[in-house]
Amino acid sequence: MPCSALFPLVVALIVQTPAAVQPKNEDIETCLACHADKSMSVMLPSGESRGLFVDKGGFTRSVHGGKLGCTDCHTDVTEIPHASKPFKSKREFTIAYYEACKRCHFANYSKTLDSVHYAAIARGDRTAPTCVDCHGAHDITPPNQPRSRISQTCATCHRGVSTVYARSVHGRALIEEKNIDVPACTDCHHSHDIAGPHAPGWRLKSPELCASCHASQSMMKKYGLSTAVMQTYLADFHGMTASLQKQDGTTGPRVTALCIDCHGVHDIAKTKGPGSAQMQKNLVATCQKCHPGATKSFSAAWMSHYEPTLQKAPLVYGVKLMYYVLIPFMIGGLVLQILLHLWRVVVNR
Repeated sequence: MPCSALFPLVVALIVQTPAAVQPKNEDIETCLACHADKSMSVMLPSGESRGLFVDKGGFTRSVHGGKLGCTDCHTDVTEIPHASKPFKSKREFTIAYYEACKRCHFANYSKTLDSVHYAAIARGDRTAPTCVDCHGAHDITPPNQPRSRISQTCATCHRGVSTVYARSVHGRALIEEKNIDVPACTDCHHSHDIAGPHAPGWRLKSPELCASCHASQSMMKKYGLSTAVMQTYLADFHGMTASLQKQDGTTGPRVTALCIDCHGVHDIAKTKGPGSAQMQKNLVATCQKCHPGATKSFSAAWMSHYEPTLQKAPLVYGVKLMYYVLIPFMIGGLVLQILLHLWRVVVNR
């Protein structure tokens, strides 16, 4: 087919093809006419210098690149040149744009209202983190890529806790081994509705946090770990007490041991490691945190999270089996005796 014949067809296709959605580049280029200057800054009344440079490349590579323009967030800018901002400090600048994110991310914004961070802001703590403190501003990228980045973000404010976590069995697996199965900060504390460890009821919910991974058969099978830890915990005195306290909605002083009391919080170690609080030689000290008079015999009586079997704790298994037989026999015998007594009464009338 000659080229002259193809020309009308190409023109027709161009006309019929819908126009592609174009990113809002117009206002970006307009803003970058000034804000691409790396030396651009403003001196604030607090004495701080606030840089006003915006890296075009960083913004283009961000999750918003090609989707949003500058005025989608800076909605107060309606003309060029725009008026100067009356911010007194860099922190005041950050907080002023805190709620810009909710225009698109309202669900996550709503969650933040229940967070310990928002509670701090509400009581006047202006150092509490806002959206941009965790996600960035113009260079926002997925917060969990790589997954270890989550903990690094929290470490910006919680350096001490982060250092302890990095040495734990979970932290080493995440940071050194790049294992994505282990929990990062947000798996226990959540991301937007971040709960504080002193929140009412949070402590009693902590076994459920542990169980979210340690009760998963598919996950624990990968690491040769038992999933019976939750069941055995709930069956013993500690777990039963915690369950009753949770059902009652009690938030008073600690009355029983939870997972975190024996295994630690951010410093959780392998149970078979030499420094583990659950090793038999260290177990007495662990028990003595709640039971000051505990001796080696006291700690030795604990069966860890093992179910009694013929191989593990055969004596306990035998006693347990005996009760399975003895209790129904005794109750059955009592019922039979009552029935026989009633029969005798009826017959002798």
